[in-house]
Amino acid sequence: MNMFAVAMLGIVVTMLIALVRAVKGPTVFDRILAANTFGTKTILLIAVAGFLTGRPDWLDLALVYALVNFGSTIAVLKFVRFGDLAHGDEDEGARSVPPAGGGAD
Repeated sequence: MNMFAVAMLGIVVTMLIALVRAVKGPTVFDRILAANTFGTKTILLIAVAGFLTGRPDWLDLALVYALVNFGSTIAVLKFVRFGDLAHGDEDEGARSVPPAGGGAD
């Protein structure tokens, strides 16, 4: 068994541990962190599998998956925090800016 096969086995074991934490919790933030860790381990697994099979172009797929993993983690955290993905500072910023040319004379 070569070194990269052992690395893949280790990655799969840590993915299972992260999956258990994602199911058990105890808080929603623990579950989100475990899901993000699972996604990161998936990226590593894709990269190592691409190296083992002689397909270096799988690294491009791993990078795309990394971007999707990051974006989805941010979206889920924003949804958990605010209960809506459209919540932002647009309204607050518009209220804090004084009207143009208007002021007390």
